[in-house]
Amino acid sequence: MALRSPSPSSPSSLAMFSKKKKSPTLATDASAYLAAVADRDRRAQSHQQSAPSISSASTPSLSLSSSVTVDSDKMRATAQKAYNDYLGPDFEEDDESGLTRPASPPTSEQVFNTLHVEFGHCANPEYRYMSMHQPGKEVKGYEEQEPPYYVLFSTYLSYLILIILGHTRDFFGKRLVPHKYGHLMPSNGYAALTSDFDSFYTRRLKHRIEDIFSRPVTGVPGRTIVTLDRISKDHNDTFVPTGNRTRALNVSSYNYLGFAQARGGCADAVEQGIRRYGLSACQSRLEGGTTDLHIQTEQLVARFIGMEDALIASMGYATNSTTIPALVGKGCLVISDELNHASIRVGVRMSGASVRTFKHNNMQDLEHLLREVISQGQARTHRPWKKILVIVEGIYSMEGTLVNLPALVELKRKYKFYLYVDEAHSIGATGPHGRGVVDYFSIDPREVDILMGTFTKSFGASGGYIAGSKSLISRLRVRTHAGPYAESMSPAVLTQIIASMSSIMGVTEDVSQTVSFPSHAPASAVPQWILEQLPPALRDGSEGKERLQRLAFNARYLSRALYRLGFIIFGHADSAIIPLLLFNPGKMGVFSRLMLERKTPIVVVIAGYPATSLVTSRVRFCLSASHTKEDVDTLLRAIDEVGTALDLKHGNIKNRWTIDEVCARAVELVNLNGDEE
Repeated sequence: MALRSPSPSSPSSLAMFSKKKKSPTLATDASAYLAAVADRDRRAQSHQQSAPSISSASTPSLSLSSSVTVDSDKMRATAQKAYNDYLGPDFEEDDESGLTRPASPPTSEQVFNTLHVEFGHCANPEYRYMSMHQPGKEVKGYEEQEPPYYVLFSTYLSYLILIILGHTRDFFGKRLVPHKYGHLMPSNGYAALTSDFDSFYTRRLKHRIEDIFSRPVTGVPGRTIVTLDRISKDHNDTFVPTGNRTRALNVSSYNYLGFAQARGGCADAVEQGIRRYGLSACQSRLEGGTTDLHIQTEQLVARFIGMEDALIASMGYATNSTTIPALVGKGCLVISDELNHASIRVGVRMSGASVRTFKHNNMQDLEHLLREVISQGQARTHRPWKKILVIVEGIYSMEGTLVNLPALVELKRKYKFYLYVDEAHSIGATGPHGRGVVDYFSIDPREVDILMGTFTKSFGASGGYIAGSKSLISRLRVRTHAGPYAESMSPAVLTQIIASMSSIMGVTEDVSQTVSFPSHAPASAVPQWILEQLPPALRDGSEGKERLQRLAFNARYLSRALYRLGFIIFGHADSAIIPLLLFNPGKMGVFSRLMLERKTPIVVVIAGYPATSLVTSRVRFCLSASHTKEDVDTLLRAIDEVGTALDLKHGNIKNRWTIDEVCARAVELVNLNGDEE
């Protein structure tokens, strides 16, 4: 169980993880690179009688490619500047990881307005997919696979050894070295602030693998992320920075559509917004903190969601925890999915309402429970419930499962309960238009009473929203605690929300357009100074649509590829969250470290008890539209190698594919129907 982090002090480790220095021959390399690009472009256009000249409006790396000569110092310097602008300020020329330079140089017909390290360059139309449910087709839940008995036995045995040795060390430690356990024992008449029993897991397991959690990072959490290397000399009690940095492939951040960029139209709009509004509204919403940006954002969100009105809050967690108490109270019943998020559970507890849970995403169990609670009424008095509120999530963040919304809506029509759907992980990332699970299943959003979501995952911002009827939202504005007590959302965040959401919707000049779902954003609903910062591809929605299709391809590819390779995974094929089961707690730290130590480092998220059940420790991959197909190939090869070494391939699939076969047949794999899998 004692897993020691690898020492980064060895020469090979330092050579791998230290920040690369700029090469003195950069100008020559830049000229050669651009010359190669120009030659590739000329070959691609050789069938034309006269190749068109490359305009200055092309990508920075191509604007001078037709006239670069190695012999000219002036052109060499110009090429160097264009090359550096194209690759970004943090580019490492001596790139061993292969993360900073595109695998294939772009041509003059491929105009990329993003940095490759933030948003990967991919112009292949085959690597696109539309996320949607086929109408009339049965909604199938994922089949949960069981590992071999020896895996379960070794997992339980590991926890048993951990518990026995941990309590033995606590027993003797409190008596032999009491100064190390002072925070767990009464002292000078004061009770211990920290519970001995409650902190046992964090002290005896998490502490041993503390190096894989809360890794400090810097820069943009885009396609890649830069980690700040650290070491521990006291068994993870404290960490010391080494001064080195590691750029890694990022499959750990909630950046589904890749809008968390430091460059581009949205970032330019945010910069302009800061110049106009500053950094903060310096008040709560009900006490002078409501600006015109707040009103415009709420109107745009309501239009995007397809509801009458919307209310925004500055924190996603608080959106649930402060809204639910304003919806239900004593005498009401909340029926909650057993795997709902902690923010929902906290909100229900604060409300004072009674709560019952049903099996995860099991509509038969939900209907059985509805029959029971409606027929029996309240406890002791058996009076009818004042109201019944069913709360589910669109996509469950730890499972990657998609709610069976069509069956849920049918139950709602039958039993007349109110429906609350948390779309934190599905809004912006699911459905052909990015409108969440209602869009994915082609359901009228007004069939759902309350739609909740966050701006953190798909919009590159922060905060959350509640959408519903006009009367409901008007009441919540004065009832929810977020109104008078929470800080107002900052203008910079509001600008990011408006810019990214407009890019998904597409902006139209047609003011006479009837409101429909899904609809475009009328130009009158978006501040003109924001529109001026958006390039045409973002303004007309074409790039937003492409991002949705790239995310859908990446998610479906990774999910189905892992299944074909023989791993046990959870979740729906169209979910951007793909959990892979590790089971044994000793494998959590090893998996994370091995992924980060590769030639192409990869940062992953590890989750275990109590975030999961005791025996379902897992690694959770969060994909993004910013990833390219080559990135997913790299990820799959790493998982295949590490998974084989750690004995993780316990899936029940009969005909497993090799990693080379999976990568070669990616498009075929993504487009397979569910019955063909």
